[in-house]
Amino acid sequence: MDCKSGVYVLGYSNCGEKMCAAGGRISTQPGNALGIWEKSQDDEKNANLIDKVTRSGHNSTVEHIMFNLAFNDVSVIVEQFMIEFRLASFTVKSRRYVDFYDAGFYVPEFKSEENKAKYTAHISSLFEAYKKMTDAGIPKEDARFVLPYCFFSNFFCSLGGRELLHVLHAMLHGRGSKIPEIYALGKQLLEQVREIAPGVLTGFEERKPKKNDTLDLSFIEPDRTQSPDELVEYISGSKDAAKTVATAAMLEANIFSPAAVKNAVEDKATREEIIKAVINSSRPRALESVQFTFALNKVSLSTLTHFARHRIHSIQIPSLSTVDRNDWVKPQSITADEDISAAYTACFENSIKLYNELKADGEEDALPYLILSGNTLSIVSTMNGRELMLFMKLRSCTRAQWEIQIYANRMLEILRSEEPELFRYYGPSCYVDGYCPEGRLTCGRAAEMKEKYSI
Repeated sequence: MDCKSGVYVLGYSNCGEKMCAAGGRISTQPGNALGIWEKSQDDEKNANLIDKVTRSGHNSTVEHIMFNLAFNDVSVIVEQFMIEFRLASFTVKSRRYVDFYDAGFYVPEFKSEENKAKYTAHISSLFEAYKKMTDAGIPKEDARFVLPYCFFSNFFCSLGGRELLHVLHAMLHGRGSKIPEIYALGKQLLEQVREIAPGVLTGFEERKPKKNDTLDLSFIEPDRTQSPDELVEYISGSKDAAKTVATAAMLEANIFSPAAVKNAVEDKATREEIIKAVINSSRPRALESVQFTFALNKVSLSTLTHFARHRIHSIQIPSLSTVDRNDWVKPQSITADEDISAAYTACFENSIKLYNELKADGEEDALPYLILSGNTLSIVSTMNGRELMLFMKLRSCTRAQWEIQIYANRMLEILRSEEPELFRYYGPSCYVDGYCPEGRLTCGRAAEMKEKYSI
């Protein structure tokens, strides 16, 4: 197999377009499922039907074909772009546990060889700084903050045909098209899919999005003179969350009159027992009836990936072009050593210096790759009660990365202040479920965690 940088289709549904066409037929034609399947064996007719159905906006039919992709030695800029497609599944090489010193890095096109040499030398120095830190005993999850956003990432992605079309349009016509590396990958992926499933791509160009996929707020004067005061800001949330969840749970049971529901949820003791029953259920759908929105400020780009992996929540991530290059996270393990701390700071300061030089020379394509993983962004996250429970179980756990633990615990503190009846039951898995799911990797502090999170 070709091992060059790029995106490769490793596999796809063996019944591909036949399944998509059958899906298009079954809702409007007589006959049972297997009979419809027998009518869906002609490739040309299938392609025509898929085109007709998708042109009318019924794109759900192409969800029946699945694609398995490998992104091989692509920049982490590409990874960040891709993981924002929440209907796809991803498995990414971890920077917390894997040594990235020899990962390699992406070199964009430059207008001059001199600027290319400056870029290459600087990026190489960042990898040397990373090695110096890990050799000195700095944890990989902290040393990774100096890795530039040009370092090579490798990951697998699986997605349905509908989400694939969404990805391709974003790569070739949307926000991704502004980055030459992503645009080139889009062309490579489009070519492979056209070979495999031409019917799915029938009329692809004609159906490109008519609206911009970036929000235009140019009518408001920019103002970044003041940094956020708090790491976590509570924006809004469902009121009387416990009553809402208890009501939803009783209505879901479908065995209680409206009067019985009202009487039950108004009684605090009964309400508490209902909430406990929901929390202990393997299908706590009632928790989805409430939602909460937070601004999460000064999140490092490394930790941003942890937030993005929670695909059920709604997350707003600014363009990487808005990253504050003058702001970065410095872990305690770094500040504890004076020499390491100085080398760490120099990585960011030298990156800013080169950024300014290349920007002055018009090397715009190179600028995103000079962002470091420790630089920060502010994001917005909206989660329903069920996703918040999963988030807290994973991210307030002592096994979670230290930075996201800070955000998770502050969010939980706010939620408990706003809606204590519900969120008193939230915390790490050992607290919520009564046992640790980490096996031999357990911290062994379950009793301590239970005491810490009990209110």
